[in-house]
Amino acid sequence: MQALTIPRPLATRLLFEAQKRPDVEVCGLLAGVDGAPVALYPVTNRASDPATAFVMDNQEQIDALRDMREAGQSLLAIYHSHPSTPPEPSSRDIEELGYPDALLLIISLNIKGVLEMRGWQSVDGRAREVTLRVME
Repeated sequence: MQALTIPRPLATRLLFEAQKRPDVEVCGLLAGVDGAPVALYPVTNRASDPATAFVMDNQEQIDALRDMREAGQSLLAIYHSHPSTPPEPSSRDIEELGYPDALLLIISLNIKGVLEMRGWQSVDGRAREVTLRVME
């Protein structure tokens, strides 16, 4: 995938989710239909140090994936925030990506007064940036 177009309401909600807990990495799933984003599924971060890592709650992740299937949706992306670093994936983010076909969306709170969101795809164990567009 070269680019992903996100409807403004979903992009706004992604940014809002990150802002709700600026001290931790928030995380969740973005669902799509035919490659177009349609729904957001926030998942609790259960990492031992959620300020620097994310580990999705297993049951909430299973429930979200089930809800997606029942709604005719599929997993499009996994999102998480970086409270104090740029929106670039760490080697751990890429290595632990449990769904290699899913995009990785990272929202950074590290920019003064401006949130930044970037998309990444795992290609042969490396991160390749995907252009994100917000649709009005």
